[in-house]
Amino acid sequence: MSLRRSSARIIKKYGYNKNSNCTTNEIEDLNKTKEDRISQNILLIKSMRQNADAPVDLMGCHTCADKNADPKTFRFQTLVALMLSSQTKDQVTSAAMERLKTAGCSISSLLELPKEQLEELLKPVGFYKRKTEYLKRVCTILREKYNDDIPNTFEGLCELPGVGPKMANLTIQIAFGRIGEGIGVDTHVHRISNRLNWVKTKTPEQTEFELREVLPKNEWSTINQLLVGFGQTICLPVGPKCLDCLLYKYGQCKWKNVNSKKK
Repeated sequence: MSLRRSSARIIKKYGYNKNSNCTTNEIEDLNKTKEDRISQNILLIKSMRQNADAPVDLMGCHTCADKNADPKTFRFQTLVALMLSSQTKDQVTSAAMERLKTAGCSISSLLELPKEQLEELLKPVGFYKRKTEYLKRVCTILREKYNDDIPNTFEGLCELPGVGPKMANLTIQIAFGRIGEGIGVDTHVHRISNRLNWVKTKTPEQTEFELREVLPKNEWSTINQLLVGFGQTICLPVGPKCLDCLLYKYGQCKWKNVNSKKK
């Protein structure tokens, strides 16, 4: 039986039920290659994430820009949300974006806004003072070099103050709708990819490079939201809920939090 047909049958039959009776052998016989194992891991994570009820699903950066705005404003707001999201919970980023949009989240409005007022709108975003400086500088660059638009390349985005590889990749995916050009790797994706032994890396940048080699290209644009939500609800940074995890139940993850309590 093929990996996908067997995996689909397992998920269809059992769904996300940590008490299901699916046998470990039904999963283990699929692990013929590393790529097979990763594909199986992803299918089981999708099963656990089928309700799409994690903070990233409801308040992630892909939800923050005004979808009724003109294309340039939509792209700019997407970039702003991603810049604010660094080391900041989705709930806090989303709330800050709502305040910014009320005040007028455009290049012109942010350039005109006094620095102190912008800081108040961003607070309590992580490092809000530094991000205020970044936003002011980015707005000036976008006006002078990009005709009030944002760069449409990875390299151009990474040249902007306060914009790193993860933000650039996600901006290209969300703002421009281009997929298959890169993988957005944040702390959740980095942590979970290493826990599941997809990669063995020390930094998110290394993780993206190695994921490009082992992750099916059709998963590149969705893996960030998938793993971030998984990391927010089950595979937590501290105290992961291993006994609620299908990956652990079916022997797909050897990492276990010994203090994990079953629901």
